[in-house]
Amino acid sequence: MTDIEFSLIKEHSRIGYEMLKNVESPWPLAQIVYQHHERMDGSGYPRNLKGDEILMEARIMAVADVVESMASHRPYRPALGIEAALEEIKQNRGILYDADVADSCLRLFKEKGYQLI
Repeated sequence: MTDIEFSLIKEHSRIGYEMLKNVESPWPLAQIVYQHHERMDGSGYPRNLKGDEILMEARIMAVADVVESMASHRPYRPALGIEAALEEIKQNRGILYDADVADSCLRLFKEKGYQLI
């Protein structure tokens, strides 16, 4: 994937925000979507937020998104599998991904038998 193609894909956070910003909800849906590619160490996008600057709901969505996207086929690459996805979460727990969220995700798959459909 070229840099231009990747920059176009990265627009989905902003576009999702624009679509949801006027939706009435008890939750900050637009901000959750806008922040779901932010990372705990500040290396994410679109605003390079870090740590507590990132909504908890966005941290949860970030981990769920990584697991689902890595385990599933994408037009630009084949599925990497659930084990690779869980290893990514384990390796970057507390670095890219919220430690408590990562632990909960790993526990769901490893101890509770959760599976992607």
